[in-house]
Amino acid sequence: MSDSDSDHADIIDELEELHDRVDAETREHVDELMEQVTELQSRGRGNVIVGFDRTDLSEAAIGSLVFGIPMFVEGGTNEVGGYLATRPLQLLATIAVAVAIVYGIVYVADFQDVRVHRPFLGIVPRRMVGICGVTFLVAPLGLTGWGRIEWETPLLAVATTTVAFVPMSIGATLGDILPGS
Repeated sequence: MSDSDSDHADIIDELEELHDRVDAETREHVDELMEQVTELQSRGRGNVIVGFDRTDLSEAAIGSLVFGIPMFVEGGTNEVGGYLATRPLQLLATIAVAVAIVYGIVYVADFQDVRVHRPFLGIVPRRMVGICGVTFLVAPLGLTGWGRIEWETPLLAVATTTVAFVPMSIGATLGDILPGS
């Protein structure tokens, strides 16, 4: 990171702290300043991404569908779901690994310079909640809609949804961050 980028990052950090301490009218002005400073940063690694809005949510939903449709029609999804339904610890580990992969793509892999902006509870990034949330909504809807899961056996349905969630969350992540919004 160049000195200029470091200075910009310091300014963004200070503005984020200020954002939390001011009234609504001033908060809007601080948001505008943060966007202006973000625009000044170099684009060496791609765009600087701050915030998570409905456009990002839409991109994530489309990305999850692109990776999800093959999961909806592939019988292996149900086979692996059946396997995981009998192994709750592996089911939980699968969810944890998928969330870790999403985190790694968004914040570690450096496809884009993604900033955590106003996290939930002060620690949970909105982008993570949005990506994982939209994927865990699209996966059961698609699987149910195409008759791949039935909710009379909820553990099996959740396990099969989890299997689809893994690649769909990767698609949602790439769909969100690669356009650079």
